[in-house]
Amino acid sequence: MQATRQHILDFLESQRSASAHEMGQAFGMTPANLRHHLKILEKRDLVKPIGHRTLKGRGRPEQLYALSVAAQDENSQGLAKALLTLIAEPQLPKRNTTRLKQLAAQLAGKVSLSAGHITQRLVAAVKRLNGLGYRPRWEARPGGTQFVLGQCPYAGLIAEHPELCTMDAFLLERLIGHKVAQKTKLAPGPESLPQCVFAIQHSPSERV
Repeated sequence: MQATRQHILDFLESQRSASAHEMGQAFGMTPANLRHHLKILEKRDLVKPIGHRTLKGRGRPEQLYALSVAAQDENSQGLAKALLTLIAEPQLPKRNTTRLKQLAAQLAGKVSLSAGHITQRLVAAVKRLNGLGYRPRWEARPGGTQFVLGQCPYAGLIAEHPELCTMDAFLLERLIGHKVAQKTKLAPGPESLPQCVFAIQHSPSERV
């Protein structure tokens, strides 16, 4: 039984969201049996319903599930909270900005912006941020290019430490080589999952 619930958590971590029917197919179980395990995980605050998906043709919409914030690694969240408390000094905003840029530089790793079109840098940024748990993607829109962070690794800390959004902006700027402006913060995106969107401020000549 415990192994089944761990499989559900692993599946939702990799797929972001899924219905009981989809997970039942993946595990060779009936949707009713899957829902039994989902209810237990909901009671433990590890899984949460996030909305419905409309099916093609006839049929009732499917309930979608995703991991809750509590399902994330509590040790890393606690460590991050402690570190942010140490570096955040309300009376020293300039110093805090410098520290956030330093954190962003460490997360970005080695970056080379001297060669390559912006599209290549966007692809490289997606690869790097995937490894950091952001589930990123970029979109070319008529109004300009935007970068989407489909998952916030610090969702449980944002309310207390909104400066993490500033750090994400510095991280994107370091990876892409252009200034960015945050458009949305943890706003509902596809399938009602929260996402953050940043507009990339690049010259019209550097088309994506």
